[in-house]
Amino acid sequence: MSERLELVALPGIPEVRPGDDLARFIADAAAGIGLRDDDVLVVTQKVVSKAEGRVVELASVQPREEARAWAARWGKDPRQVELVLQESAEIVRMAEGGLIISRTRHGLVCANAGVDLSNVGDGEAATLLPVEPDRSARELRERLGTLTGAQPAVVISDSFGRPWRNGIVNVAIGSAGLEPLVDLRGQPDAAGREMQATVIAAADELASAADLAGGKVAQLPVVLVRGYAWRPSDDGAAALVMDRDRDLFP
Repeated sequence: MSERLELVALPGIPEVRPGDDLARFIADAAAGIGLRDDDVLVVTQKVVSKAEGRVVELASVQPREEARAWAARWGKDPRQVELVLQESAEIVRMAEGGLIISRTRHGLVCANAGVDLSNVGDGEAATLLPVEPDRSARELRERLGTLTGAQPAVVISDSFGRPWRNGIVNVAIGSAGLEPLVDLRGQPDAAGREMQATVIAAADELASAADLAGGKVAQLPVVLVRGYAWRPSDDGAAALVMDRDRDLFP
């Protein structure tokens, strides 16, 4: 249990460009606070994707006929639609209004396969999800250890909608160091009854909490979480993706 948490959005991180040393930016921004091994750093997917070069200029995209037709029907940019189709391992649904729900190669089910035009230059470029978000989190953590001597856990977050709920929340698409799922099955509840099904998506909860400090438009892409009593684990956020055979709503 963690009775008190601190959420600190790290100031001063500059605009991230392909090839930038994101860990160096984070280390510099955290210098006044000082990183600790028991901290958690929640880093938005957008800056990770930018640093890793997962940025596509729309002018370079040649839409297929399917993308042009869908874009014309709903007033969308056919180049963005093409990128969504390219990044999708499976199209779950193409809905009225032009929304495409995709299953990505990571197994994530999300809007537009994570292709995003917001906060990317002048809107003529798009970011794609990191190729391996868990690897990205591990590399950030290791690099921070080299730079600062501390290795806080790292969570990479992104905004997702949720079935049957309005609004979006941030969830973990990558993590390193901490236990992403906290399994309480077999432990007694407050009344002494053994819990049978309680598994907490702790990495998702950390991602969502951090967004309250960082926000969507404040350009504060990294939040330090202090006080969460996490347990070490080699599992990444891939553990949060439900197996297809357990999906009750295919």
